[in-house]
Amino acid sequence: MKTPCLGDIAHARAGDKGDTSILMIAPYDRADYAALCARLSPTRIAAQFGTVEGRVSVRPSPGLSALTIVLRAQLNGGVTRATTIDPHGKSLSGCLLDMPLFDEAGAS
Repeated sequence: MKTPCLGDIAHARAGDKGDTSILMIAPYDRADYAALCARLSPTRIAAQFGTVEGRVSVRPSPGLSALTIVLRAQLNGGVTRATTIDPHGKSLSGCLLDMPLFDEAGAS
């Protein structure tokens, strides 16, 4: 059986500003917004991306039922400097949506 992941209940958009990736995540169903808020902690997101927790911030937008996730120092110098395949970081939203809804112990 497939492990439930964030992409099962939400969609994402990606943007960038310099070396910072900015991801928006919103549930398909507004009723899942509280679950997203509970599960998308800086600690879990940092672990998903293999980065330092201090580089991750999560900002809820209750009026939009969405969260903004800011990943600082994630784009190898930014669009004009990065030599990576995805200098804008658009694929990072897909990586976030692959994050399991629950940790290994089954807790959120």
